[in-house]
Amino acid sequence: MSIYALKPRFQQLLRPAVRALHRRGISANQVTLAACAVSLLLGLLLCALADSPRWFWLLPLWFFLRMALNAVDGMLAREFGQQSALGGYLNEITDVAADAALYLPFAFIAPFGGLQIGLLIFLAAMSEFCGVLGQVHGNGRRYDGPMGKSDRAFVFGALALWYALAGSLPGGLDAVMWLLIAALLWTCWRRVANGLKAV
Repeated sequence: MSIYALKPRFQQLLRPAVRALHRRGISANQVTLAACAVSLLLGLLLCALADSPRWFWLLPLWFFLRMALNAVDGMLAREFGQQSALGGYLNEITDVAADAALYLPFAFIAPFGGLQIGLLIFLAAMSEFCGVLGQVHGNGRRYDGPMGKSDRAFVFGALALWYALAGSLPGGLDAVMWLLIAALLWTCWRRVANGLKAV
């Protein structure tokens, strides 16, 4: 089970906004690039301000808005004839780049370290790569959990809010991060295994 399963209901809520954006001439690719640019800038800002917890309340807010924008660009593409090969590339590339930027600030926050967060960023990218391979082989994009993009956004948004409110994170979360890494490995395995079953 993954938070991604809630996407259809979320899209219904966003449909009026999508129509309004289309009327204004805003394209799916513009939404994709704008969301990535904000993610990169916010990630760099929080890396520089990792010792100032109060700034981290921006992260859960942005994770939610980014999730909405990711749904919006897909709806613009599918429902208004904007699907393109370029859009497909941008969608995958910008997601991985944005995720890496938004997780990176936690490498500078105790009890986490560069090794843990670096490994998590690598496995997050690998999980998306494993998902895309299903599409490459004609079996459809894989979104299997338990640690898909939406699930990771929920976890890191919660960690950021905790840090912003408490001013620090408890040492026990070091072990929790290793569990998240294990969940990402499982996610990669499930996406490959279920993709092969579809063959």
